Amino acid sequence: DYIYGIFMTNLLIVSLIIFACVLLSRISGKLGIPILLSFIVLGMLFGSDGIFKIHFDDYSFAENICSVALIFIMFYGGFGTNVRYAKNVAVRAVLLSTVGVLVTFAVTGVFCHFALRMNPVESFLIGALISSTDAASVFSILRSKKLNLKYNTASMLEIESGSNDPCACMLTATMIAIAKGGASVNGIAILIVRQVFLGLLFGGIIAVVSYFILKKARFSIAGFDMIFVVGIALAGYAIPQAFGGNGALSGYI
Repeated sequence: DYIYGIFMTNLLIVSLIIFACVLLSRISGKLGIPILLSFIVLGMLFGSDGIFKIHFDDYSFAENICSVALIFIMFYGGFGTNVRYAKNVAVRAVLLSTVGVLVTFAVTGVFCHFALRMNPVESFLIGALISSTDAASVFSILRSKKLNLKYNTASMLEIESGSNDPCACMLTATMIAIAKGGASVNGIAILIVRQVFLGLLFGGIIAVVSYFILKKARFSIAGFDMIFVVGIALAGYAIPQAFGGNGALSGYI
């Protein structure tokens, strides 16, 4: 009975949070406040230092939740990108998502080392963690506000924000390997090449196969095509990850 009571209490809290998110989305839209800012405030209210005092320190569980969320953020970013507009800005977007990430990584690492007096490994690890823009924020702002930016800037920002996470993930994994003392120049180079190559390979294969099935198959029950797309998103991330590839890059493709 005690465990059942805890389970039902958690379900009630989750339902209240979902209702609050829906309500905040309406309010933020009218006030012009980014919805993600509202969600951050909501998390602070429910957190250990907020009103509801919910303590949450299961970091492994939190990592799993964030990984699942990242799958659908990356998939949504690629799925909603306008290919016709994207072709014109693809080169600039890729440069921003690679060279731009590396520049942010380097500048942040240098600043943390010399200004904050942190050791080099920790400095550049922080640089890797914050080197990419937040895809969910960019998609939310550009699409909810329907911003009509000049020179296809919106498409460029969407592609950049959707494709820079793989680069940041590789930098983070590299810095963690260095911090553990198990990294070499050859090992890092192999890691990066394997992540990119397998991410592109599996992403392309899964995209082609999935497109073919969606075009040819007729689902007998309404809604099963949507369930199939969810399965595509999960497989697009999980399969390359199992082989050492970059699941975020694959999911975006």
